[in-house]
Order: sequence, then structure tokens, then C-alpha cells
Amino acid sequence: MRERLFIDCLSVHAKAGRGGDGSPSFRREAHVEFGGPDGGDGGRGGNVVLRGSRHVDTLLGIFYSPRLFAQNGEAGRGQRMHGRDGDDLVVDVPCGTTVTDETTGEVCFDVVDDGQEVVIARGGRGGLGNVHWKSSTNQAPTQFTPGQDGEEFRYRLELKVIADVGLVGFPNAGKSSLLAAISDARPKIGSYPFTTLNPSIGVVNYDDYSSIRVADVPGIIDGASEGIGLGIDFLRHISRSRVLVFVIDAAGIDGREPKDDYKALRRELAAYDPSLLERPSLLVANKVDEAVAEDNVVRLERAARRKAIRVCTIDGTGLDELKERLKKLLKPVPDGAAASGRRAGQDHSEVSAGKLANASFLSL
Repeated sequence: MRERLFIDCLSVHAKAGRGGDGSPSFRREAHVEFGGPDGGDGGRGGNVVLRGSRHVDTLLGIFYSPRLFAQNGEAGRGQRMHGRDGDDLVVDVPCGTTVTDETTGEVCFDVVDDGQEVVIARGGRGGLGNVHWKSSTNQAPTQFTPGQDGEEFRYRLELKVIADVGLVGFPNAGKSSLLAAISDARPKIGSYPFTTLNPSIGVVNYDDYSSIRVADVPGIIDGASEGIGLGIDFLRHISRSRVLVFVIDAAGIDGREPKDDYKALRRELAAYDPSLLERPSLLVANKVDEAVAEDNVVRLERAARRKAIRVCTIDGTGLDELKERLKKLLKPVPDGAAASGRRAGQDHSEVSAGKLANASFLSL
């Protein structure tokens, strides 16, 4: 089956709707002399709105339709009829989408929550009808105002996957196998470089009904921060991870030295964003079932000056320890406890319930 195209960065042209013109109409009815002005106002132009959705994981939907144009408002009419407002254009985007002004380079919006809506271009106001100029000295005004143009911008949309944990490792280190072993994800697994071409997200569920999101981020090799290989195209996806897990091939199957891999990974992360190395992290030595693995792990731990979690996805070695270490670091909130807290707040006061903070543990 052909793999679905993954798009995580693109440019869009956002244009809000123009407001409708005001009407210069005069009342005209049989047997009514001097009917006077009765022109209504024009309708507001539609806004361009981005809405975060957990059901969307790529910007592919916008890739083929990058012109985000909202509907214009309708002009006012006689009998003081207000023109119809233009419909808003609401576009669903993945949670974790950053909106940057292409002209200034300024980050304007950050869509991180499911259901969060941001207006990236506001519709123009509708014009005023001639009824607004009627007075004792101006009983037949012909003045009216045209509708205002809506805002128009060129933005760059950039998806940065939201996950609690980012798996960092070289190709063939076994990140995809590890993700499949500890979570509900089913990524493509193979023994050749760059099997994983797109970030894969898995959910690790615990017995207390809490859970964490883990991302397998591809593309990190020597020189990735300078654009070599898959380059920095996917390094951005670890920027929101609260915990990093360095996954090292302890068997050195590709002829690599595990301790050198660890140093190289840290070097590439530091070149991309030095603050990444300040985050909590774990060191995982994968493929410890191989005969040469133990000696490699000893040298790895000596070079890293930290203990490694020994893992084998084939027989399950170390998987429970890894999951518990992640839970201890992240302290996820059980779904049932969060729901009970919300219900308790509603019972106590309906007013305060409306002000309850989002109980999500994804602090970004």
C-alpha cells in the first residue's frame, strides 16, 4: 500500500472577506410621500480561522489548496435590510502548528490544543447605509460608505509534533521497534536506513488510566543540523518534547561505536537548539541481546557518565523499566482522576466550573 504523503511545512495566502457596501436606498411606496432614506448596512466579511484538531496529523489538506479566501459580506438593501455576513473559512490543522508571517518572520500564532481556534485574517467591516446620515437638516442623504477590505497575509505554517517524549537516535538504532513495543503505534519497521520518513506518534497507556505520547523522530545523522540527509526537516518535531530518550544501537550492527553515536546525537541537538540538552533525558541501550552489546554498553556508560537502560524489543528486556522511568519523569494525570476533578468542580459551583484550567499534562 502506498504511504500517505506527509506535509509539515508550507506557505499559504490568507485573505479575509471584504465587507459589503452600505445602501443609498430611499423608501418608495405608493401613497407615501417623501419616504426618506432606508438603506441598510453591509455585512461583515468572513474571517480566516485555523482550528486545532487531534484528528489531523499533517498539513496535507492545505497543501493542495493554499489559497485560504473567506467569503465577502453582502451589500445592504432598501427597507433597512442588513447585508448577510460572509461565512468564516475554518480550516482544521494538526495540534502543534505554528503560524509565521512570511514577510517579517514573526511567529503570530501557535495552535496547540484540540478545538483551539485562531483568527489569522479578520474580515472587513460592512459599509453604512444612508439612514445614518438622516437629520433635520439632511432629510434626503445620499451618502453611504463602502465595505472595508479584509486582512490579507502570507503565512508559513510549520507543524511541530506535540509529544511528551521524543525518541532520538541514528537510523537502524531500533526506534520504530521500540515505539511499537511500548505503545499502540505500528510504524514501518525495516533494516535499512531511513525506514521512518515521517514522525510516528504512539500512546503508552498505564494501569491507572494515565498515558503519555511518544514520538519517533527520523532524520538525525551526522550533519543533520546543517541539512545533511533528511536535514532539519524533522528535527523541529522534538522541540515540544518534554523528555528526550537517546536510543543507541548497543550491538553496533552498522559498524558504529555506540559511545560515538551518543556524542554525535548530542552534538547535532546542540547545533540545532542548545536548550534541548537542558531537558530531562534517558539513555537507552537497544539490542542488548547481541553478544557484543554488553562491552559496548560499558564503554557507552563510561563516555556518557550515566547509566543506560538495557532494552531488547524481541524478548521485552527493559521495556517495563523504561515505561516506569518515563512515568516517573512526566507524572501523567490519570484520565479518570481528571474527569472526577472536573465533576467535583461543577458540583461545587457552576460559575467556577467555567473557569477551570485545562487539566492536560502537555505543558509546552
